[in-house]
Amino acid sequence: MPRTNSALPPRHVIACTSAHLPAIREIYNDAILHTTALYEYAPRTDEMICDWFESRQRDGIPVLGIEWEPGVLAGFVTWGPFRPRPAYKYSAEHSVYVAERFRGNGLGGQLLEAIVAAARRHDLHMLVAGIDATNAASIALHKSLGFRLCGTVREAGFKFGRWLDLEFWQLLLPTPQRPVDG
Repeated sequence: MPRTNSALPPRHVIACTSAHLPAIREIYNDAILHTTALYEYAPRTDEMICDWFESRQRDGIPVLGIEWEPGVLAGFVTWGPFRPRPAYKYSAEHSVYVAERFRGNGLGGQLLEAIVAAARRHDLHMLVAGIDATNAASIALHKSLGFRLCGTVREAGFKFGRWLDLEFWQLLLPTPQRPVDG
């Protein structure tokens, strides 16, 4: 199983394609079934993942990934609308997922840095992550890149027989240069 090794070659962030959808589905479903990273119960179907990916492409939202070796997706990152109102157009909620067997190799940091850079290029002003309060690794990752805790919703979800607290971590960006109403 891969783990941190200073002799590993660098991995580069790429734009995910439809060829990555089976791996994205596998990563999502592992998180749904075995973690509190997603407050969902049922695994996502192929159709759900295809619809999700098509909507991101249609809306110009990046889905970025890192392949461990050619054709083997180790993790991905994307964002979606923060809230469905026009005044939130400069805000997005992002998600970072790394397959369990590739964790501990710095991929989450690379992916998070890439989505922050993409948010700046897309003139977003705020990225926010909803993180389960017990997810110490994700909280540490976000802290390391300057995200700040902006609130906790107590007992926001119920999974694995217990109530879950949801923390919101945000990063404010210096973009856009000239925000506009409407």
